[in-house]
Amino acid sequence: MEINIGLKEEDRKKLAEELCKVLAESYILYIKTHAFHWNVEGPMFNTLHIMFEEQYNELFEAVDEIAERIRALGYPAPGSYKSFSKLSSIKESEDQLLAKQMIQELLEGQETLIRTLRNLINLSNKAGDESTSDLATTRMKQHEKVAWMLRSLLQH
Repeated sequence: MEINIGLKEEDRKKLAEELCKVLAESYILYIKTHAFHWNVEGPMFNTLHIMFEEQYNELFEAVDEIAERIRALGYPAPGSYKSFSKLSSIKESEDQLLAKQMIQELLEGQETLIRTLRNLINLSNKAGDESTSDLATTRMKQHEKVAWMLRSLLQH
């Protein structure tokens, strides 16, 4: 069925592809944050346990919105760990890490996602896709805030 929402087919395809990267990175970051929530130890346990829970809950809500935007553009949303692993620049963490290492890995993940979102905003602005631009801008603000909070925990 033809989709006529005021965006060129080639633009919708490029936007969906970039949104798939955002979805994959968000999901990998969700999994990583959830695992760190379960496994964090040390003197900052309570603070980090609660903070990580807030972060993974927020990411869980976000992935649905991102996937639905991909569908609205007329493309299938990836939904397997295999596809997420291929699309994501954020890699999973297999080792038991110290709390400070967890914070550093989550910070790097947040910053990676911010860069991907910034690229998506540029693409969506060029295509005249305000809906995708709005979604990406809202997500980027959230990730910048979380990155700032994580960065603050690493200050000496």
